[in-house]
Amino acid sequence: MNKLLKYLSYFLILTVIWIVALKITFPLPDISKRIDSLALASDPSTTLGKIFSDAHTHHPNKTGVLPLISGNDALGSRLILAKQAQKSIDIQYYIWHDDLSGNLLLKALYDASLRGVKIRLLLDDNGIHGLDNILTSLNALDNFEIRIFNPSMIRSPKILGYSFDFLRMNRRMHNKSFIVDGAVAIIGGRNVGDEYFQVGEKSFFIDLDVIGVGKIVPKTASAFDEYWNSQSAYEIESFITTIGNLKTFLSNTSKANSSPGNTALSKSINTSAERLIAKKMSLEWTDVELVFDNPLKGLGKVQEDQLLIEQMMSMIGEVKHKIDLVSAYFIPGKKGSSYFSKLANDSKKIRILTNAMATTDVLMVHAGYSKYRRELLSSGVDLYELKLNNVIEKKKNDFLSGSNASLHAKTFAIDNNRIFIGSFNFDPRSVFLNCEMGFLIHSSKLALQLSAAFDKPIKANSYQPKLTPGGKMIWNEIKEGDELITYQEEPEASWFQQISMVIIGLLPVEWLL
Repeated sequence: MNKLLKYLSYFLILTVIWIVALKITFPLPDISKRIDSLALASDPSTTLGKIFSDAHTHHPNKTGVLPLISGNDALGSRLILAKQAQKSIDIQYYIWHDDLSGNLLLKALYDASLRGVKIRLLLDDNGIHGLDNILTSLNALDNFEIRIFNPSMIRSPKILGYSFDFLRMNRRMHNKSFIVDGAVAIIGGRNVGDEYFQVGEKSFFIDLDVIGVGKIVPKTASAFDEYWNSQSAYEIESFITTIGNLKTFLSNTSKANSSPGNTALSKSINTSAERLIAKKMSLEWTDVELVFDNPLKGLGKVQEDQLLIEQMMSMIGEVKHKIDLVSAYFIPGKKGSSYFSKLANDSKKIRILTNAMATTDVLMVHAGYSKYRRELLSSGVDLYELKLNNVIEKKKNDFLSGSNASLHAKTFAIDNNRIFIGSFNFDPRSVFLNCEMGFLIHSSKLALQLSAAFDKPIKANSYQPKLTPGGKMIWNEIKEGDELITYQEEPEASWFQQISMVIIGLLPVEWLL
């Protein structure tokens, strides 16, 4: 026992020496004297500013909203808005891939910067693998500024940064916003990458964004400023001193523009943003509230009342009839499970859709979720788990459309009159670690659309976990013609996955998920 304590002491001493040495060798840049940069206000002389100005004239103190259900529409709308930009584009994302959609959007930003548009791009360091050279080459342009949220001071491999700065680097910016000319904003669950925009024939994520115009946009721009000027956002040139080759970037984007994928994409979409600018599409004008975590969450210094979850629960208030919830990563925890169970026990209708084991891209999350299924089901909560390889007729404006899809959306509706659309998952990571944001929209129309999805397409394209009278877990699947199939084990899951899930469920890792 004494030898064990001795070796443990040695290990702890070496660990402390390792952490201190690397912190000294790879220090964070000093940004204490940095001057805050603020968003440009909407200018009515610009194309998009005119839309914003008209909104204030005809719909004072209201926000116009338009959901972006189709992935192609979501990408196309961003590209059109970037093309129309005349003053500024402020963007923040958790993931930005070096693929067709990622390159198309970067090229659109590059083109805008050459027109004199001020670009501010804030990215989380976790989701920009392989982009350092491209980002530094863009950052060197006159009108292009890039900052990175909680970056690793070791660039290759970046994961080594966790070995001496874990508490900071474990806190990520999961926010997703796209603001153009201070006049139009896109908020939602999509990152930037082909799988989020339904580009190509491979599997993709089912997700949801919303265009906002009017009262909510300045508030969204102000929230971006808070993150841009936060103590977790570092100028990319402050820790990457080499500048990438702009010619390589332009060559890559030229290939992306001339690719068959882009040709097919261009022919297939008529974007909502384009129709909005041309005044061929009307918005729903209503009350919208922005909820977002204070960026101090990225430092672990946030107060409870500054958390998105606290703001949102306060705004939601009493649930009178029902909640329809869609969350790609759903781990309610003891508090959340108790909350939903109490509502169900009080005769409220609670329906929750998440990924099945076979469709989730994070098995550990499914293990965390599975611990709460029995309590939820026994209280009367209806659970739905999206099926693997569900082949659904591909309709552009239908939620849950496509094939080979995995769920990534984060949305919920309350009492058929309010709906949340944003980046927040109902899991411990979104609650306590990741920074999140979203719109709480007072809209019976949008809330009823989500409710209708539960009534038919969700029910038809998911497994429905149930408890038998004897307390055994089963999964029901409704086939065409209302044929009912019952599974005794997790559908489409291998023995390895099931065993792994049991082992993971025993580990004290829920706070990380």
